Amino acid sequence: MISTAELADGFARLGVRPGTVLHVQASLRTLGPVEGGAAGVVDALLEVLGEEGTLVAFTSTPENSSTSRVHQAAIAGLTPAEIAEHRARMPRFDPATTPASPTLGALSEVVRTRPGALRSSHPQTSWAALGPRAEEITSRHPLTSHLGPDSPLGRLYELDARVLMLGVDMARFTAFHLADLRQADVRHREYGCVTTDGWTSFRAPDLDDLHFAELGAEVLAAAEGVTTGRIGDADCRLVPVREAVDLADGLLRARARARASG
Repeated sequence: MISTAELADGFARLGVRPGTVLHVQASLRTLGPVEGGAAGVVDALLEVLGEEGTLVAFTSTPENSSTSRVHQAAIAGLTPAEIAEHRARMPRFDPATTPASPTLGALSEVVRTRPGALRSSHPQTSWAALGPRAEEITSRHPLTSHLGPDSPLGRLYELDARVLMLGVDMARFTAFHLADLRQADVRHREYGCVTTDGWTSFRAPDLDDLHFAELGAEVLAAAEGVTTGRIGDADCRLVPVREAVDLADGLLRARARARASG
């Protein structure tokens, strides 16, 4: 059983510092048994970050979207009548009460429900933050920039935040979407979500993360600011958002030039 003190020591050795803006992407299953479970991990992170630090978590809710992969998997093979019934039962997003998707793991929900935490209003790709920069990070989140420069993810880039990849590999490094959206060939699509006010639709970039594993390997090979370590049973990385996104942007542009010339 890993104690909160041992976790805090591990986070500090990895490079988490007081006052940091820290986005956490975690697989607690890989960490091993922890004193206090997900809440114990959050306690340790807040201890290391101190009063001036801000803890950030992705609290998306694809279950309430008619266009998400989660929804498409849920309705696969259903008849039109069954699909209509399923959609009638879909949860209506309320930023104050709707839980983060269980696909994100327990830590996101612990951050969201901590006293003082703030959450952005996007009905599909919300973020929660806890600390003095929480309002700055979450206050603006237009529908059309769900994971773009005007979203909380964009604010993490502006603040030069760090991402703690706790037992999670770079195939899930969410900030790579910022690099994708800088490219010249960004496609757009229609999205649909249900909220407490009913169904809403919006047109926004068509996001895909299937190339993140390869992109992440190339970024790690070039990055200078990434630190690595083992905490409990989990392999961990502390990744500067700005460096990782800028490197990914350059790699994607180089690929595009190679395709155009080849």
